[in-house]
Amino acid sequence: QVRVVESGGGSVQAGGSLRLSCTVSGYSNCMGWFRQAPEKEREGVAAIYTGGGGTYYADSAKGRFTISQDNAKNTVYLQMHSLKPEDTAMYYCAAEYGGGNWILDPREYKYWGRGTQVTVSS
Repeated sequence: QVRVVESGGGSVQAGGSLRLSCTVSGYSNCMGWFRQAPEKEREGVAAIYTGGGGTYYADSAKGRFTISQDNAKNTVYLQMHSLKPEDTAMYYCAAEYGGGNWILDPREYKYWGRGTQVTVSS
């Protein structure tokens, strides 16, 4: 069983920055960040292959968010800049990508954390 734990959420004003952290117990081929706003479906934000370091971003995250990893700490980060009110959501980290067609499809991930709330005020 792989355990996934997120941290680093909080409240920030529009234009601000936050860094989320995700620690995983054990190996995962890929780690992804997802978010879910009230009454909306969960959507992919960014993902990283833990072996080669390849990264993928949703259009909404490109140019503002950066996913990175520290393999020695089994930790993946999501650095978020230029935050907007529409970024407000519960952010989830997920591990073990099933290898389907789209790496940011939440249905492709096996292990999930409980989430960390990000609130951006205007």
